[in-house]
Amino acid sequence: MPPDPLTDDAAMALALAEARRALAHGDVPVGAVTVVGGELVAARHNERERTKDPTAHAELLALRDTAIALGGWRLSTVTLVVTLEPCAMCAGALVAARVGRLVFGAFDPRAGACGTLYNLCADPRLNHEVPVTPGVRGPECGTLLTSFFAGKRALSAATPPGGRGHSD
Repeated sequence: MPPDPLTDDAAMALALAEARRALAHGDVPVGAVTVVGGELVAARHNERERTKDPTAHAELLALRDTAIALGGWRLSTVTLVVTLEPCAMCAGALVAARVGRLVFGAFDPRAGACGTLYNLCADPRLNHEVPVTPGVRGPECGTLLTSFFAGKRALSAATPPGGRGHSD
């Protein structure tokens, strides 16, 4: 008997687990998974610090893996589930890849481009619109991020003047 299809909540739990993996290499804990027909296709987390690549956002890495797995760049059957509202770069990639649906957890007041600062997924001037389901497990996703940044600030405050902090 095949496994039950992943719900948005269950997929977000997988994205949260992936986000926690980013902590091992000092990256902002954002995780993303892709789902097709209720089945997991790809799971990735931020890797900018680890790879020194400014484009290594969880969403982009998951989309790349998914395109390879599905054998094409048109991802209209894909639901991307991510712990943080995508930035403009990632939202642009969702539109360009013609992603079928976006689910995100926490809103991003500083860079959110799927409803907060911009709404690239619903801009009728673009060639594709992505339906968005915001706020799935939002408090849990937000707490993971605020805890990470609170720890970074505490570490920075503990660094002596002229010393090099962990984030240098």
